[in-house]
Order: sequence, then C-alpha cells, then structure tokens
Amino acid sequence: MKNILKRFDTFFIRVINGKMKNKFFDYFMYRVTDLGGAIFTSVFSLAIIAFGNSSTRFMGLEAIAALTFSQTIVQILKKGFGRERPYKMVKNINTFKIELKDYSFPSGHTTASFCMAATLSLNMPRIAVFLYIMAMIIGISRIYLAVHYPTDVVVGIIIGVGSSIIVHFFLLDYVMNIAKWFSLL
Repeated sequence: MKNILKRFDTFFIRVINGKMKNKFFDYFMYRVTDLGGAIFTSVFSLAIIAFGNSSTRFMGLEAIAALTFSQTIVQILKKGFGRERPYKMVKNINTFKIELKDYSFPSGHTTASFCMAATLSLNMPRIAVFLYIMAMIIGISRIYLAVHYPTDVVVGIIIGVGSSIIVHFFLLDYVMNIAKWFSLL
C-alpha cells in the first residue's frame, strides 16, 4: 500500500508541479492558494456573521465551527505523522521560495477550502459547483507550489468535507445554542 501511495504522489507531483508549470500558473497558483489560508477563511466567515442577516449569520457560525473542528484534526495529524514537505524531499521539482515550519500531512489549506465549500454548499446548493471548483483549484495550487503531496490534498478534502457534514448534520444544534448564548442570532 505504501508503494502505491508513493507512486501516486510521485506521478501527480511531477504532472502538476512539473508539466503544468508556466508563467501564468506561477502567478495564479501563488495567489489563489491564499484563499484556503486561515486568514481568508476566518475573515470571510466572520464577515458573514458581522454583515449577514440571521440565516447567513448562522451559516457563518457553522463555517467557524466546521473550520475549528477540521483544523484541530489537521494539527493533530501534522504533529502525529511529521511528514516533511515535498520541496524538502523531492529532487528536481519547482520550488517557489516558500518556507513553512509545520509538516505537510494533511493540507490545511485544502481542508479549509473544502470545509468552506461544503458548509456553504449545504446552505446554498445553487453555487456548490463553483465552490467545489474553487476548492479544487486551491488544493491543486498546494501541489503546484510543492508544499504538499497529492495524498496530503486528498486527505485534506476528506477532512474538510467530512467536518462540514458532521457539524451540519450532527452538531448544528450545539452551534445554534452557543450562538444564542452569545446573542449572535
């Protein structure tokens, strides 16, 4: 199994980081990747809470709860597995002078972007395709920039979507009670 995953990672990192490389993607991927970062996803969720009506505020709270849940899982796995990033381990790949201090597995940006896509899609299904396409582009950008292996991204997708589903279908009443307690709804 380990050899299959290694071949999967090697093949797709060579395709995405190597064969897709061009000036447009160098610019685009470097910029789009930040949409999955902690700052953007948190500020976006807080803006929904601050400026939305009661239903959109609730969606923002749901997003914050799902992000918190998913990123807790991500940090536990990063520390537990301690997988070094591709730019440190794989020879002859394109690097972009990005120096990160934490570990690679799983991708936090991918987790957050799919967490947001799933949460928003569960509440606004009409824009689901757009949201998932954006989340996938963010995941691909992590591989393109050589900061994650493809398996880091795949597991990030699973954690992000799974966390949103758990929060939406099983923990929403708790989120709503906490929001009422803080007078946010």
